[in-house]
Amino acid sequence: MNDLLLQEATELPQEKLIRRLCAALAAYLEPAQIEAVYRAYRRAAESHQGQFRLSGEAYICHPVSVALILAGVHMDVKGIMAAILHDVIEDTAITKEQLREEFGEEVAELVDGVSKLTQLEPKSRAEAQAQNVRKMVLAMVKDLRVIMVKLADRLHNMRTLSAMAAPRKRRIARETLDIYAPIANRLGMNQIRLELEDLGFKALYPRRYRILEHALKKVRGNRKELVSTIESAIKSRLQEAKLDCTVSGREKHLYSIYQKMRNKKIPFREVLDVYAFRIVTERVDGCYRALGLVHNLYKPIPGCFKDYIAVPKANGYQSLHTVLIGPYGLPIEIQIRTEAMHRVAESGIAAHWLNRAEKEQVTDSQARALEWLRDLLEIQKNAGDSLEFLDNLKVDLFQKEVFVFTPKGDVVKLPRGATIVDFAYAVHTDIGNTCVSARINRRLAPMQTALENGQTVEIVTAPWAKPNPLWLNYVVTAKARAAIRNHLRNFKKQEAIKLGGRLLDKELNALGFDREDISQARTDELLCAWEMSSLDTLLEDIGLGNRLPFLVAKHLCQKEGKSGIRHDEVEKGSFSPLIIKGTEGMVVNLAKCCRPIPGDPIIGLFSPGKGIVVHLNECKNVIGVKRQTNWLDVEWDSEVAGDFPVEIRVELKNQVGTLASVASTISKMGANIENVQITNQDDEISIDHITLLVKDRVHLAGIMRELKNLPVIERISRVKAELRKKT
Repeated sequence: MNDLLLQEATELPQEKLIRRLCAALAAYLEPAQIEAVYRAYRRAAESHQGQFRLSGEAYICHPVSVALILAGVHMDVKGIMAAILHDVIEDTAITKEQLREEFGEEVAELVDGVSKLTQLEPKSRAEAQAQNVRKMVLAMVKDLRVIMVKLADRLHNMRTLSAMAAPRKRRIARETLDIYAPIANRLGMNQIRLELEDLGFKALYPRRYRILEHALKKVRGNRKELVSTIESAIKSRLQEAKLDCTVSGREKHLYSIYQKMRNKKIPFREVLDVYAFRIVTERVDGCYRALGLVHNLYKPIPGCFKDYIAVPKANGYQSLHTVLIGPYGLPIEIQIRTEAMHRVAESGIAAHWLNRAEKEQVTDSQARALEWLRDLLEIQKNAGDSLEFLDNLKVDLFQKEVFVFTPKGDVVKLPRGATIVDFAYAVHTDIGNTCVSARINRRLAPMQTALENGQTVEIVTAPWAKPNPLWLNYVVTAKARAAIRNHLRNFKKQEAIKLGGRLLDKELNALGFDREDISQARTDELLCAWEMSSLDTLLEDIGLGNRLPFLVAKHLCQKEGKSGIRHDEVEKGSFSPLIIKGTEGMVVNLAKCCRPIPGDPIIGLFSPGKGIVVHLNECKNVIGVKRQTNWLDVEWDSEVAGDFPVEIRVELKNQVGTLASVASTISKMGANIENVQITNQDDEISIDHITLLVKDRVHLAGIMRELKNLPVIERISRVKAELRKKT
């Protein structure tokens, strides 16, 4: 006995941890599997030799502690091995190929999925974080064990955060609360989520945490007697009905108390006035029987009952929730669920490993997790970059749910505040991209209508339809936002390629060439020199204003044997103007500072990333630009259709009804008023800036002539050269 005590006293911390891990694994793994885990431990210990954590302990203690957390949810042998080895690729000389040779493909892929991206050089810490989260999510889609290891890794890091400097501690805590705790919640892993939230709260707001912790300890003693009384009353009523179940009081976690205080703007005492209990039964019918019994014991509060058994949450959570008026008028929160539901509520997808009898079948929580991950995969495919993907992920994680129905009766879960457009994309991306209208409960409704629980939504589609950029102003789901952005991004790309082709052809024609005259070898040589993959990439660059078309034309023509090209001709661009209609799309924009309309003399400026911005020739924002090389001659097409915004300045007598007479005259002339802004006003004169939608310059002249005939008008002029920020 003394020898055993002496051995334990002289053991290193990592040796104690691996002994505890092997003991925990012995409860559900075979001896050969435990031997494989120990072999992984020896390899990790050897690789991390000489590395220490900020706390001073050997680094190997961290991965073994992560494995211990996973052993608590009965993670399989490959997952435990990956947990022990999860930092070797990132922090040691071991490669993925070496892991594959030693421990197999499965373990190597799991470790690689958890490892951060180290070979890239991101522009900022935010971009690095976004890239690593994106990589982790892609690995999650292939194997859910990746996120299990990552969450256990983050949990142990949060438990040992005290050794870090305050700024780094706050950054990690913020990342935990923003990303990892919500992911744990989305996957139904309630125990890990609650601990991550409390530890993150403690690290991010230590003073608030201490104050709330002290307040909770102070009131805890006063509550014990009342909690015991209510618990006894509920137990007695259930026993009288011969219903076999367990009843327990629940204490709210500090972070959930803090969130409720902030979100509902209520003081601490009002949060603590709610007493919470959980009833766990053997069967589903027992849940509904228990509900009836507690409703008979204490009166329920109307509107506070939720049936998550019939309609589970997105993460697979199932339970009955109700709020009752208890003794002394105090509200009582009650959750009622079965043992199986309780296991899923606490462990989520980890319940699959906890319940070995279900090892070969996909649990409901796993199916929902995989469905969510498939949506994430689509979101990441549509995201332009890692930062956009991370923003979409955060939107997707922080959501309360509404349940609506398709015309066939299928339930669709959406975040609270979701619109008809969100619903369309939730059903299928193609339906979202082609939807034109919708009916809610058989009545037509605007596309921005926010949906409510229980509604039936029918989407009307058309093959010619396409996403509207305005949808981005009100959609709330990450899937819809990513799909709309992706479509607009591709649409803009095609427009840019088309415009770039027109601009390049125009410049080549001015130099006596057609595009067909340029040899493929010369084109390939130029694309190689500029590191571009295809001609479309070059044309897109031209269309977006990132490259000047006459300079590209000059490079293409230099070696094609054309003589007589003068340098000054090339530098100032060609003489034939580009013909525009003003409706070319997102790569030809009309400047808001001078608002050109058909019939005006105009000039085009190349704006990097935007394409061409069209100004009036006399606009003060382009004075002197012809001395530069980023402009081109443009003209309006002889046949232009559509309405174009233009701004007029009107000085009118400050009398009752003057603005109404102005509006009536404008309407009579077939124009619409887009905006009215009163810039100056006194007892006699009001100076108004009115933005109209007109057909062309002739249409505007007719409107201004009619307005001048009104007796209330003192002076009228067009606003076309004010100095403003350049568009």
